[in-house]
Amino acid sequence: MEINFETVRDIIVNTLSCDAEQVTAETNLFEDLDADSLEAVELSLALEEAFGVGIADEDMTKIQTVSDIVAYLASKKQ
Repeated sequence: MEINFETVRDIIVNTLSCDAEQVTAETNLFEDLDADSLEAVELSLALEEAFGVGIADEDMTKIQTVSDIVAYLASKKQ
């Protein structure tokens, strides 16, 4: 599966049960979507399942926006 904004957005929408219109590249997972730590873990697992790339717990604390996720996954997939 290709790592791009649209694919990551769809995973976020399905995992966090939010509207696609709420999710932009600059959307902050915690401030804009009110994700809590459990939802962050669920999102990390969903991303790992989709792309075969996990987000380490210590890295998840640094990731804030959707564009951060896309950049992180792209850098790990190479």
